[in-house]
Amino acid sequence: MSKKLYLPLLMALLVIFTGCKKMGPLSADYFTVNPNPLEVVGGEVPATITGKFPAKYFNKKAVVTVTPYLVYEGGETAAAPFVYQGEKVEGNNQAISYKMGGNITMKTSFKYIPAMRKSDLYLAFQVKKGSKTYDLPRVKIAEGVIATAELCGTSTPSIAPDKFQRIIKENYKANILFLIQQANLRSSELNSQEMKDLQSELIKANEAENKEIVGVNISSYASPDGGLDLNTKLAEQRENNTTKFLTKQLKKDNINADIEGEFTAEDWAGFQELVEKSNIQDKELILRVLSMYKDPEEREREIKNMSATFKVLAEEILPKLRASRITATINLIGKSDEEISKLASSNPKELNVEELLYAATLVNTDAQKLAIYNKAVEIYPNDFRAYNNIGAINLAQGKIADATSWFQKANRLNPSAPETQLNLGLVSLAKNDVAAAEQAFGRAAGAPELGAAMGSLYAKKGEYTKAVNSFSNASTNNAALAQILAKDYNKAKNTLASIQNPDATTAYLKAVLSARTNNAAGVLSNLKESIKLDPSMAAMAASDLEFAKFDISSVAK
Repeated sequence: MSKKLYLPLLMALLVIFTGCKKMGPLSADYFTVNPNPLEVVGGEVPATITGKFPAKYFNKKAVVTVTPYLVYEGGETAAAPFVYQGEKVEGNNQAISYKMGGNITMKTSFKYIPAMRKSDLYLAFQVKKGSKTYDLPRVKIAEGVIATAELCGTSTPSIAPDKFQRIIKENYKANILFLIQQANLRSSELNSQEMKDLQSELIKANEAENKEIVGVNISSYASPDGGLDLNTKLAEQRENNTTKFLTKQLKKDNINADIEGEFTAEDWAGFQELVEKSNIQDKELILRVLSMYKDPEEREREIKNMSATFKVLAEEILPKLRASRITATINLIGKSDEEISKLASSNPKELNVEELLYAATLVNTDAQKLAIYNKAVEIYPNDFRAYNNIGAINLAQGKIADATSWFQKANRLNPSAPETQLNLGLVSLAKNDVAAAEQAFGRAAGAPELGAAMGSLYAKKGEYTKAVNSFSNASTNNAALAQILAKDYNKAKNTLASIQNPDATTAYLKAVLSARTNNAAGVLSNLKESIKLDPSMAAMAASDLEFAKFDISSVAK
């Protein structure tokens, strides 16, 4: 065979051999992951994978599908695949040069499940060239998932409060009117229905065991249409005459009550109030005069100058200002805590709804509270609060389905109640339905627990700075967790130290904080305390990468 024929044949064979050669396995050295180890954020495990196909590696006619996998005990989860193609492949995927190789970036995410705490991140490669498809060996590029964010517990549910008041202040009023420039008490005024009703209330309060007469106040006035000296004398005489009469009347009825009297020479405040409420045609002008002139004599003179208007004032307004106004303050005293507690257990129907709901605040256990709230549902079925509060207890106990049912019943009775809206949001948050939780919290304005609930929401979304701001100065595990995740370790330390009833999670968070601040002794002592309070924390700690740099085998196995 001549050299002219030999050389082209050799080149052809070389091309055929090269084209048939499979792409070989890749090394983990070609790939990096951020973060490493992976970390749960907002219920997801995000990762940014950067890598490189080396020079003279990527077949010009090949298509490579790269799929990230999180592999854990009992299973694996695949993320969305990424596709790359050789230079001679027609398509819209990123092309990789055979000669130069190429850099790639894959932003991926996995829906978190607890098994992923102990897992490995792999890349799987499937090569397709023409009609042939084959797999390359998987490459392990990261190990483990930090799931500290998942320690965020259910925020405190909102209890719809009772409106119980042991002492309710009641005011009973009556007016005695006087003729112009007179201070004598007329029988028609003393025997008015107002005065009879006032006397009746005082007698009943004096005789009732659950009522107390605090006192009687007399405020006497003169109308602002006379001279100041005259009005002062008139107002004082009216107060004296009214006080003498009332003192005599109370003595006759065997009522012992303090009487306080006072007088005001010219009742400009009352004058303005009556004008504002009237239908007088020129009332805006009158009110403007009142605001323009601060001196009482000037105001009186200017109003009198409006002759037609003054006539209406003289007939409709001024007579009502020549008066003694009597106010009796009576306290209605409710049942004692002991009485309410006894009736709540023996005869709850004897309690009104406010007293019955209040009774639940006097007991300590959830079982006792539930018994009272269930009685409230039975006796007062149209009040949403008992339904809401039963749901709140169930939610705090982790009974999501039961809690949801009670909240839905409460919501049907009162769709605008902020407490129920907040609790429905907490249910959604527990189910990882962040969008529904956010909508419910938007309808919960006025609920005292809203700030903490929003803090938990932001923590779930991975917005840790917003979470810290929403928790404000709350001393709770969730607040401390948000501060740790936001890397505000000093604030987290203070928060954890301020928690009034620390539990296993409190101690565990202290251990995490110790690990992040390189305090080995703190890691061990706090893990020991956490496991003492809740033995299940041992398994969690054993697989927790927060403690990867520390030997915790003595406390967590």
